[in-house]
Amino acid sequence: MPPRLNETMRSRFVRDDATDEEIEHEAATVGPLAASVRELVDAVIRTEVDEAEIEDVRRQVDALTARLRAKGLEGSYGARLSSTGRVRNWGNAVIGVRNALAPPLEIVRDSERITCDFTLGAAYEGPPGLVHGGVSALILDQALGEAAAAGGRPGMTGTLTLRYCEATPLGRLRVEAEIDRVEGVKTFARGRILACREDGSDPTVTVEAEGVFILPRWAREKPEHPAATVDAI
Repeated sequence: MPPRLNETMRSRFVRDDATDEEIEHEAATVGPLAASVRELVDAVIRTEVDEAEIEDVRRQVDALTARLRAKGLEGSYGARLSSTGRVRNWGNAVIGVRNALAPPLEIVRDSERITCDFTLGAAYEGPPGLVHGGVSALILDQALGEAAAAGGRPGMTGTLTLRYCEATPLGRLRVEAEIDRVEGVKTFARGRILACREDGSDPTVTVEAEGVFILPRWAREKPEHPAATVDAI
């Protein structure tokens, strides 16, 4: 990783004094707002109301956006480490509590393995009725990284290789990932996306992935840094 990018990454980890209660309160406030914006995105894609109604809604959305921009961060949200050691990367495009782009995934960790059931709707479409292949890659990148972190081996993506087994339909899906092996600062992980069937039968594997995750040099040099902890990635 280039030195400048190393320094940028390090600077986006911010320590604060937030308590667990304050964090839960913030999540309960901004989480529903992000969920409402997800619903708005879905509605924009699928609406068939008349032009006058669309124009009126647009004006209202612009006004609401201006209200939120009255006070805001410079740049991205980054990651925050609380006084109790909780890391919040709430701007993350896959798991971010504040990010309306994120589904979001709610990861279940079990030692060196993670699972997550989630739903992708119209906003994630590529081919008609199907999940965009890049969205599948995005989710698997996060899932494999979460598996590495769950096993105590957090890192940044070095390589990610995918095999698209068959089309992934929009709707109810599952992602699974686990650590395959560890070699020094490199963690090898593998995972898959499965499509859940409406009839309750076994889900079908639609995408498989393998990835290598590398603990950044600056995190190796500073093991106390939040990026070097299991919950940071």
